[in-house]
Amino acid sequence: MKNKAGKISGFILGVTGFLLMFQIIFLRNIHPSDELAPGMVVIIAVLNGLLFGYIGSLVQNYFTKKNT
Repeated sequence: MKNKAGKISGFILGVTGFLLMFQIIFLRNIHPSDELAPGMVVIIAVLNGLLFGYIGSLVQNYFTKKNT
């Protein structure tokens, strides 16, 4: 589990960060009568989470190799 901490924390940070920014930036400016595809928002959030998970893995590998 210790070797997956960077991936898991990066994924969680990426998904929640995207959803929070989406709510703050886009949802406040969209009228309720406009249609929004919630499936696309979830897919983009997961893809963003995967990207941040990969970055978290790279950061974790960098620091573990540097300390040994």
